[in-house]
Amino acid sequence: MYGGLNLRLHPPIVRIMQNNPRLTDTNALRRNRARADLTTGMFLHEAAITEVQDRLNMVNREFTAPAVVTGFPGVWSTCLPNAKLISDNDTLDLQPQRHDLVIHGLGLHWADDPVGQIIQCRRALKDDGLCLVVTFGGKTLHELRASLAQAEAEITGGLSPRVAPMGEIRDLGALLQRSGLALPVADSLPLKVTYESPWALMNDLRSMGEGNALIDRLRHATRRSIFTRASEIYTETFMEAGRVPATFELIFLTGWAPDASQPQPLRPGSATNRLADALSTPEFKLPK
Repeated sequence: MYGGLNLRLHPPIVRIMQNNPRLTDTNALRRNRARADLTTGMFLHEAAITEVQDRLNMVNREFTAPAVVTGFPGVWSTCLPNAKLISDNDTLDLQPQRHDLVIHGLGLHWADDPVGQIIQCRRALKDDGLCLVVTFGGKTLHELRASLAQAEAEITGGLSPRVAPMGEIRDLGALLQRSGLALPVADSLPLKVTYESPWALMNDLRSMGEGNALIDRLRHATRRSIFTRASEIYTETFMEAGRVPATFELIFLTGWAPDASQPQPLRPGSATNRLADALSTPEFKLPK
């Protein structure tokens, strides 16, 4: 997340990676995840799992062939005990029309092609199957992003890739339609976590496996003065009751593989009743 989602809209096909610039250094991402603390660093994944389970409980359906796409299979194995766990590589190990539920669990922000990831999930669904994506939204770590940017601009006169912009809910919701899913819904859950200091937050991000894995990141050590100044700015600007807050925005995207049994929109102009009659209210003509 020291890094993040670079939202780019592409044609509805899985992108051929050789012909497109990369966002994520997959070796660095794999290394960061291997160093994650699965005991104390997975609280955001655990919160996402709880939310996913609550949302599935509200769906009046029993899913018999679920799959979960994740970078942390050991954590997400608790979400659905009978789910097939799939690594969130560029090409997902999903068979066409094999699953009635596909969950993409908190890994989309590192995808070079987020549209392609959702398209692959869509193709793996049986007719009327459910796709549920949980990812980080644009409000995530806005305090840290602002503090780092100001500190680096003051000290070096420029900016380097540290925390890439993440998608806003409107843009992320549009990915569902681009991927061919029906009945799309997008909503967000903002979470605020407080820390003793910005240093504690940055240590926590490493424990989450969310260190900087951007392919264009600096390949040499950052001056400590930048982090020191960023910590000062963060504390001066955002401290509340002696602690510094960090915002994490979880965005949930749901859509269904098209099926004839689903509600269909009516053809424009096909209504047989007047809205005024339905609302029991008089109708007035607008002045010209």
